[in-house]
Amino acid sequence: MSARNPAEDQLNLHKKSLKGAECTVTEKHGAPIGLRSATQTVGYNGPIPLHDHVFIDELSAFDRERIPERVVHAKGAGAFGYFEVTCDDIQKYCAAKVFDTVGKKTPIAVRFSTVGGESGSADTVRDPRGFALKFYTDDGIWDLVGNNTPIFFIRDPILFPSFIHTQKRNPQTHLKDADMFWDFMSLRPETTHQTMFLFSDRGLPDGYRHMNGYGSHTFKTINAKGEPFYVKFHHKTDQGIKNLPVDRAHELASSDPDYAIRDLYNAIAKGNYPSWTCYIQVMTFEQAEKVKFNPFDLTKIWPQADFPLIKVGKLVFDRNPKNYFAEVEQAAYSPSNLVPGIEASPDRMLQGRLFAYADTHRHRLGANHLQLPVNCPYRVSPKTYQRDGPMCFTDNQGGAPNYYPNSFGGPDNSPRAQKLNPPYKVTGDVARYDNGETEDNYEQARVFYRKVLDEPARERLAQNIAEHLTNASPFIQERAVKTVFAPVDATLGQKLTELLNMHERKKCANL
Repeated sequence: MSARNPAEDQLNLHKKSLKGAECTVTEKHGAPIGLRSATQTVGYNGPIPLHDHVFIDELSAFDRERIPERVVHAKGAGAFGYFEVTCDDIQKYCAAKVFDTVGKKTPIAVRFSTVGGESGSADTVRDPRGFALKFYTDDGIWDLVGNNTPIFFIRDPILFPSFIHTQKRNPQTHLKDADMFWDFMSLRPETTHQTMFLFSDRGLPDGYRHMNGYGSHTFKTINAKGEPFYVKFHHKTDQGIKNLPVDRAHELASSDPDYAIRDLYNAIAKGNYPSWTCYIQVMTFEQAEKVKFNPFDLTKIWPQADFPLIKVGKLVFDRNPKNYFAEVEQAAYSPSNLVPGIEASPDRMLQGRLFAYADTHRHRLGANHLQLPVNCPYRVSPKTYQRDGPMCFTDNQGGAPNYYPNSFGGPDNSPRAQKLNPPYKVTGDVARYDNGETEDNYEQARVFYRKVLDEPARERLAQNIAEHLTNASPFIQERAVKTVFAPVDATLGQKLTELLNMHERKKCANL
């Protein structure tokens, strides 16, 4: 019995799966190649002729084998499995087919990821983690694209490019820049809640199996009677929450930068299938009008004491990707992939993502990225009035008419979908409303600091913040303490000031 784990032994396992079957190398169009180890040349040491189509096929494919890297969530891991409905309470609030029967199983794909780093970065850096789910439902693809935290740094999508720039590299030095990071955070105190999550123990999850997932946004669901509700989605890990100590995370960043990908792959390959229990929170429209906070603000949670978790089902991942590029790198998740019974709410960040995600997939993968096997709604046959575009490799809907309305049997409206998309009123003056100073940025962060974290966790939080913040300019350090952390709790502000002064003394002593 081999002592190697499944990820290390993948090639040997592949060889065994062939069971001695003949395997002949071919060109891309299928023609067999007689000698794969050499180009054609004019004589033994002569030049390569242009008509060496085997060589041209090989090099031209290699030149094009990388697609643009994701701007965010560039590095990730994927898996496949199923979602099973285990409770019928969800049907009171949502008529989507994915939830219609207890015991129903729907195929799913997941992509876990880090957010800020490049494709070659370490899995164990302090960073939020992406938790993107693709449900292959009877009504088409539903993508629930979230993170391992229930909140985010900002509440307006126009700030998203600037926020991400601060997490990336300085455009002149091409280095990560603490001034960029903390300048933005301290100028937008709405970031306080998520920043405290990031620098707490939760900022270093132990792989992908030991963290929760959240849809994060507020969604609108419609039940079979046409009644609307506001809903949040939660996925609680059945493996238990585990986080990495800072020194262990740093060690793994150098010794095993692919730690989380390896851990997930090996767990599934060994039959230790990771799972998550799914819940929803529900808020009526009447409650949304009276609640003391903005229920569509992505920087805030819904308190579970007021809006308790309702159990829905279970996610189980029992298959690794057959090929990483085909099934993970080309997987395209978008919040705009919604199904009847599930709609967007007025959540500004969600509204922005409805456009941004699908648009980036059109840039990265092309206009027909939804035809790729990992993205296609294979349980239904799409019937649209859209045609053509690069890389169309289906029958392109044959001879069906490509205009609407028509008299020749083209697809028509769905009464069911119309019923599950009832009209709603929108009122108000159109303007640019910056609610950065009108929303409460500290109350929920204060609850997190005082009631969720124990004293050792609060101490680690302060140490983690100070260790990073000390690299910023002194005026930014001062502003961050004053506008981000001291309003949460005066003792946190005082502790950070002491730690930052200690770091400064150490710097001076080393000059």
